[in-house]
Amino acid sequence: MAEPSALSSPPPRTEAPGDVPATTPAGQPSVDRSGIGDALRALELDTRLVGMIGALAVIWIGFDVLTGGAFLTPRNLWNLSVQAASVGVMATGMVLVIVTRNIDLSVGSILGFTGMVVGVLQARLLPELWGFDHPLTWAAAVAAGIAVGGMVGALQGAIVAYLGVSSFIVTLGGLLVWRGAAWWVTTGQTVAPMDGLFKRLGGGFEGAIGAGPSWLVGVAAIVLAVAALLLTRRRRAGFGFPVRPLWAEAVVILLVAAAIVGSVLVVNAYPLPLPVVRRMVEARGLSTDGPLPLIAHGFAIPVLIALAVGVAVTFLASRTRFGRYVFAIGGNPEAAELSGINTRRVLVMVFGLMGALCGLSACIATARLNAATNANGTLDELYVIAAAIIGGTSLAGGVGTIHGAMLGALVMQSLQSGMVLLGVDAPMQNIVVGVVLVAAVYIDTLYRKGVK
Repeated sequence: MAEPSALSSPPPRTEAPGDVPATTPAGQPSVDRSGIGDALRALELDTRLVGMIGALAVIWIGFDVLTGGAFLTPRNLWNLSVQAASVGVMATGMVLVIVTRNIDLSVGSILGFTGMVVGVLQARLLPELWGFDHPLTWAAAVAAGIAVGGMVGALQGAIVAYLGVSSFIVTLGGLLVWRGAAWWVTTGQTVAPMDGLFKRLGGGFEGAIGAGPSWLVGVAAIVLAVAALLLTRRRRAGFGFPVRPLWAEAVVILLVAAAIVGSVLVVNAYPLPLPVVRRMVEARGLSTDGPLPLIAHGFAIPVLIALAVGVAVTFLASRTRFGRYVFAIGGNPEAAELSGINTRRVLVMVFGLMGALCGLSACIATARLNAATNANGTLDELYVIAAAIIGGTSLAGGVGTIHGAMLGALVMQSLQSGMVLLGVDAPMQNIVVGVVLVAAVYIDTLYRKGVK
C-alpha cells in the first residue's frame, strides 16, 4: 500500500453531537493542523532534541539582544565551541555512568589531577629524556593523561562494583582525594609552559585548521551523516520496521547538511588577528606593505576532538555489545545480572571510560591554559552532570543520548559565556547553573510521567 502523502487533503470530519464546531471566535473556519502533525510524525524528530535546540536558540538570541549584538558573532561562537569542548568530552562518559544508575562527582578532580601529571611529564620529565619540543612529547603526554585517568576511574569503579560502596560516596571521596593529589604532585605550584605541539590541543590560532581543511571536514561530515541515515533506513527496512517517507528522509538530510555547512561558514568567518597574519606573511618572505590577507581560523582542534569522541561513544553505546549491556543494566540491574551479564565488569569499564575521558579533557584544558594548575577542573563536575541531565539522561537510569549531552554542554557554556559578556559575577553564575540543573531534573520528571 502506498504511504499517505503529508500534502494530501485530510478526510472529511463528521462531528458528534457534543463536538465543538471547528470555527474561530470570529466565525471563520479554523486551520486543520492534521497535515502538519502528520508531517512532523513522518520526520520522526526527537521532541526533546527539538526542544533543546529551541531553548538554545532562545538563549543565544536573548543574550545577543542583551549584549548589543556581541554574542552572535563568529568570534564569540568560535570561542564558545572551544570552551564547551572539554565539558562535552566528559559529558559523553557521564551519560553512560548515569544510565547505569550511578553518578561520578569526581570528574573535575580527576581532570585536575591528570592535568598536573600531564604538565609535569612534558615540562620536567620528558625534556630530560629527549629535550624540549620533541615531536613525540605531545603524544606521550596525551597517552599518559588518558591512561592515568582511566586507571583512576577503573579503581573507583572496582570499589563500586566489587565492594558494594555507593557510587555517590566513592566519587564524593574521589572529589576530595584527587583534588588533594593534584596539589601533592607539585605542592601547589603551577607548571608552565606546555609543549608547542601540545598547545594546539587547546585551540587558539595555532590550534585551528584553517578554511580549506574546515570545508574538507564539513564535506566528510555530510557524507558520513548521509551514509549513516541511509544505512539506518536500509537496516530498518530489512528487519521490517517502518521507515520515513522518502520526502521526510530528504528533509532530514537537508537539515543535517545545512547545520554542518552553517557551522563551517561561522568558523571560517572568524579571521586571524592582523599581527598574527603579518608574522605569517613575513615568515614566507613576502612584503607586508600592502593590505594583509584575511585568513580564517576554521575549526578548532579541541572541537574536532570533542566531535570525534561524541561519534565514537555514540557508536560504542548503540552498536556494540558493551553499549547494550550498559543500557540493560540501567533498565533493570537484577534482570541484567540474571540474564548472564557480568554487571560488575561492565561497571568497572564504564567508570574506567569516564576516567579516560577526564584524562583527555585534562589535556584539552591544560593546553588551552598553556599551564597545569591546581584549580583546573574546579566545579566541572557540576557542568558535566548538568549537561548530561539537560541532554535527556534520566537519573532513574536506562535512558540517555550522547548527542543530547553534548548539546547540553553547549547550553551550559552558552549560559556562562553570556553571563560573562553581561558582567555577571561568578557567584550569580553558579546560582543560575544550579537553578538550571534543578529545572532540568524537574522537566525530565514531567517528561517521564508524560511518556508513561
